[in-house]
Amino acid sequence: MAKSNLQFKTNYAVSSTIEPFYKGGKVQISKDEKFIFCTCGTRVNVLQIVTGKIVHSIEQDDQEDITSFALSLDDEILVTASKALLLKQWDWKQAQCTRSWRAIHNVPIASMTFDPTATLLATGGCDGTIKLWDVVKQYCTHNLKGSSGVVHLVEFHPDISLLQLFSSASDCGIRMWDLRSSQCLCVLQSHYSPVTSLAFTPDGASMVSSGRDKICTVWDLKSRTARRTVPVYEAVESVVLLPEDEDFSEIGVKTKEIHFITAGSKGVLRVWDASSARCVFAQTLPSAPSAGGSEEGGEEYGDPRSLTYCLPLPSSLRLATVTAEHNILLYQLPSFTTQQQFVGFNDEVLDVKFLGKGDTHIVVATNSSQLKVFDLATSSCKILYGHTDTVLSLDVFKKGSLFVSCAKDKSVRVWRQDPDSGQVCCVAQGCSHANAVGSITCSRMKESFVVSGSQDCTIKVWDLPETIPETDGDMFQLTARVTEKAHDKDVNSVAVSPNDKLLVSGSQDRLAKLWSLGAPGADLALLGVFRGHRRGVWCVQFSPMDQVLASSSADGSVKLWSLQDFSCLKTFEGHDASVLKLIFVSRGTQLLTSGSDGLVKLWTIKTNECVKTLDAHQDKVWGLHATRKDDRVVTASADSNITVWTDVTEVEQAEEQAKQEDQILKKQELSNLLHEKKYLKALGLAISLDQPHTVLKVIEAIRQGEDGAKQLEKTVLKLRQDQKESMLRYCAVWNTNARSCLDAQAVIQVMLTHLSPEELLQYQGARAHLEGLIPYTERHMQRIGRLLQASMFLDYMWQKMRVTGAPASMDSQDEEMDTASLQVPHPLFMIDKRPGEGGDGTKEQGDGEERWNEGEAEEDGGLEEDTNCPANMEEDDDDDDDEVSITRKASVRGQREENGQNGKENGNHHSGSEESSREKDRGDQTEAKILLSAASLPPLQAIIS
Repeated sequence: MAKSNLQFKTNYAVSSTIEPFYKGGKVQISKDEKFIFCTCGTRVNVLQIVTGKIVHSIEQDDQEDITSFALSLDDEILVTASKALLLKQWDWKQAQCTRSWRAIHNVPIASMTFDPTATLLATGGCDGTIKLWDVVKQYCTHNLKGSSGVVHLVEFHPDISLLQLFSSASDCGIRMWDLRSSQCLCVLQSHYSPVTSLAFTPDGASMVSSGRDKICTVWDLKSRTARRTVPVYEAVESVVLLPEDEDFSEIGVKTKEIHFITAGSKGVLRVWDASSARCVFAQTLPSAPSAGGSEEGGEEYGDPRSLTYCLPLPSSLRLATVTAEHNILLYQLPSFTTQQQFVGFNDEVLDVKFLGKGDTHIVVATNSSQLKVFDLATSSCKILYGHTDTVLSLDVFKKGSLFVSCAKDKSVRVWRQDPDSGQVCCVAQGCSHANAVGSITCSRMKESFVVSGSQDCTIKVWDLPETIPETDGDMFQLTARVTEKAHDKDVNSVAVSPNDKLLVSGSQDRLAKLWSLGAPGADLALLGVFRGHRRGVWCVQFSPMDQVLASSSADGSVKLWSLQDFSCLKTFEGHDASVLKLIFVSRGTQLLTSGSDGLVKLWTIKTNECVKTLDAHQDKVWGLHATRKDDRVVTASADSNITVWTDVTEVEQAEEQAKQEDQILKKQELSNLLHEKKYLKALGLAISLDQPHTVLKVIEAIRQGEDGAKQLEKTVLKLRQDQKESMLRYCAVWNTNARSCLDAQAVIQVMLTHLSPEELLQYQGARAHLEGLIPYTERHMQRIGRLLQASMFLDYMWQKMRVTGAPASMDSQDEEMDTASLQVPHPLFMIDKRPGEGGDGTKEQGDGEERWNEGEAEEDGGLEEDTNCPANMEEDDDDDDDEVSITRKASVRGQREENGQNGKENGNHHSGSEESSREKDRGDQTEAKILLSAASLPPLQAIIS
């Protein structure tokens, strides 16, 4: 086990990702209350409520932003509208577009809704017109004009028999349309700002409207008059009616009159009695920020808790709200307790840490004053309020249930997570810095102190009480034990050594400093300064095992420093931009770094080598943290993505070992198949291993066996199409080499003979492979032609040479035999016998030498021309030609010397040499015939064309 723990890591794989799924716009819940539909740029994401996972993502092909969408009440049809003025109908369960058509609007569509029958679709445009579409019969039924400005709200009357449509535009009025006559029946005037939502009673007799003018109006639709105006003292974005048949007495609902819930700029859900215009219930928000305004006079549109949508889930008696920071919260009625929270958009993520005993949660600091705690199993989120400005840094104590945060509000907070319920509360707070607190770290051995570094260039040490409060009601006020002016510029990072005795700080002044924490109550003592970075230091960390520390800088480098003499031991360079974060892994033997280039790099300290580069982010990677078991890593980036990585080193090594074992077994099986002459299985196995050299060996074994040509033909034709494609690809490579071209040509001959051009061209890459075969085949033919020509010269030489003292009958017999061997359809050379030759043999021999010299000169000229062949063929061709030339010249010299010395002794030797030379010539001619047979097939050019 110890050995496996010390093993170097080689790779990480993404195990889960928390990414943005909602960036503002419309939100709708399916009728079965299982899915939430929300817009995210060019996509409509479908979020499963139970798991918190995105199950479908419907994206526009034209990459245009979606301006509005509508889901039919039967959850079957989804229609989207984009800036390209296209309406698209989707089968959202399959994420397929079933129909698209041009919207007749001249400008983008701002609002959409279906009628209760899921037959009619109403679209409100930015041009002030409303159009109705029959989605079943696929045509436009109405074109309603009269609104001024953007039509941002359209709703059908719940009683479809009335065929009425309500709309609101920038003129603040509510128009009632009669769809039978396409006329506007009336304009309901009560609001002095745009109407944000409409809610109908079940019987359709009354309607409640809300607006940003801080009033809600109850309308009598029969008389078309305002029955009651309810001042709600906040800009209301959405209104929902309480179900009449449920008991809500615990929230103050005591009558059966109309009661409605408002959601608006203050972020508080309120229940109102329409008959008395009185608020009967107001939601209490947990952990309200201390710097926020009062409920009556707070910032109306700046509060991140302000609500933009409120959606009912009547079947499960729940309520869904959407906040201005794109968070979706589900409340259980009538208690209004938070059931689930989903974060639609994290904005820029500045820091992230694992949390909990088993590292089951992560705490995230985003570009907001809120902290978010995610459950990695369900993606459910808890939002923590406390800081009043952007949270910049986080750190977690050793046990994992206590963590600290610092923010631009100059404060430091300590938080505790309940290990059983998962609830998180703030238990301590300290405020004495003069500027934003940019870095924080905590003690490593015990939960005894916290160290913070600020933009005021100081470092503060905060002592924690021995007994930390359990709830935020008893929040402990921290006081700084030590304050030290540490650097000349912002303190970007602080870290505590594993034994809690040393502290290191990194600053924008390009320095890292080592401090002694000393005994409790003692001041900080400067031990040394680490100089070497050319730009500001972003992060510093102690090694968990050795007396070294690492620092990362904006100069793109990571340096390893000795704590003994403060010298630089190693420098790691590989990032193209600032290195923002670093951590030690593998017991201090490796480093993980993240940079502004969006990359995460894994380094081995001993070899100074970058082992792996992880690329999953598109922007600066600010957050980087590893679990206590060192088996997972989480990264957080400015692109709003949070990625959890799992160490897959052992998995990959096991897979590689299994793969090697499988390769060995297959190679053994292949050897057995070849030994048993089961060529078809052997060929298929070699192709599956993707080993062209092994396939070539199998082809050679087939051709060398008995009746090799027929066996090869039978084997190749039994291959599958994909195997034939591989064979054709291999042949194109083999054909470039003179040593393997014969096997390639044999396979090609089988394919060209038995496969039609249409079949061949259906193979993947067949055209390119066939085109590549042509020039090399032509060169091989030229080479074989020269080889055949040289063999003819040898025949000619042997038949014209006479050995002194040889019997005449043997000479005439040899001459007849050799002449017969030269009978070819188109002789390459003509034998011209002159008068007087062949008398005593002397002149004939002399002329023979002369002609041999002429032939030799011609061959030398041919070899000089052959040097112009392509580079990849020069070596093979020149070797063959040189071999022929050397053999020929050596034979000539030998014959001249032997004829001059002793003809009688050489007579017997001449017969033996003649016999061996003829055997060689027959082999050369056989090779030529094989290539000539391939060349006699239908031309490859015709197949390609």
